[in-house]
Amino acid sequence: MPFLGQDWRSPGWRWVKTEDGWKRSEPFSHALEDGNNQLNDISHTVIITGDDENEEVYNTEDCEFAAKKRKKDHFRNNTDSQCFYREKWIYVHKESTKERHGYCTLGEAFNRLDFSSAIQDIRRFNYVVKLLQLIAKSQLTSLSGAAQKNYFNILDKIVQKVMEDQYNPRLIKDLLQDLSSTLCILIRGVGKSVLVGNINIWICRLETILLWQQQLKNLQMNKQVNNGLTLSDLPLHMLNNILYRFSDGWDIITLGQVTPTLYMLSEDRQLWKKLCQYHFAEKQFCRHLIPSEKGHIDWKLMYFALQKYYPIKEQYGDTLHFCRHCSILFWKDTGHPCTASDPNTCLMPVSPQHFIDLFKF
Repeated sequence: MPFLGQDWRSPGWRWVKTEDGWKRSEPFSHALEDGNNQLNDISHTVIITGDDENEEVYNTEDCEFAAKKRKKDHFRNNTDSQCFYREKWIYVHKESTKERHGYCTLGEAFNRLDFSSAIQDIRRFNYVVKLLQLIAKSQLTSLSGAAQKNYFNILDKIVQKVMEDQYNPRLIKDLLQDLSSTLCILIRGVGKSVLVGNINIWICRLETILLWQQQLKNLQMNKQVNNGLTLSDLPLHMLNNILYRFSDGWDIITLGQVTPTLYMLSEDRQLWKKLCQYHFAEKQFCRHLIPSEKGHIDWKLMYFALQKYYPIKEQYGDTLHFCRHCSILFWKDTGHPCTASDPNTCLMPVSPQHFIDLFKF
């Protein structure tokens, strides 16, 4: 007897032969489910008989299995996410073995490591944005179609977070600028590129990026009204200590624009000298000495000059970690199933550039 079902691989409906022909049985109908909840506790078999001597025997475990399968199919059909993973880590393997076929790609790692939740953590926010910026510069076309869609979904959440919290808009502006430049090049040479999807989709994405850039350009910082202690009320030595904690020269310049006192402190030669010594080796800034009019070294100009030639030291509150024993990439807070006797000795922090290099073949 043919059966009806949502999928040709499904078991279909159960049928009972009666005097009037075959009839479909419904042992787990909604009426029985709502009115007789005690069926969940029954472990014996349920027997449904017709008028003749034939009997059809149904086990409650089969009914429960069918119900769970329908719920699972309903979840798969109605979910908005492309992929669902319980683990927040990924095994990094670059070649096929007898135990594992294929290799791990950048797009697979990007989907598995839950960057969508990571941007809600202020310790990981800058790390994820820097990673997205590196992907935008050189690795965007190496992502799969699902990973590219996930990339723009995460980018949308980042922009909305910045618009709401007004947190580090300069960093996002640099990311969108690099991404728009890359897309302009790819769209113009669409015949030579490897863009996944219709060209109209990418034009729409580029228009969305331009809209985000305009929104960030018009972003107005909310002025907080507070009658308590403010930054200007702190003593000079405390303000100076705050400036010495900054690792980005642009942050020092931005803070110096708040008050005349902070501007005076932000122009301190010793402050910029310490910043140059933190980011660059002595051999590097000895090659690019920039004397001032008074004959002294202009450490502020030297910092921005060295920044053009050498990469600055990156600093993040939290990063991805790589286990050298298990070859697993993961967020340290979530952990991973490590088999080493002392897992802490096998951990290695992974910078955004190192993350990209892990998946270059």
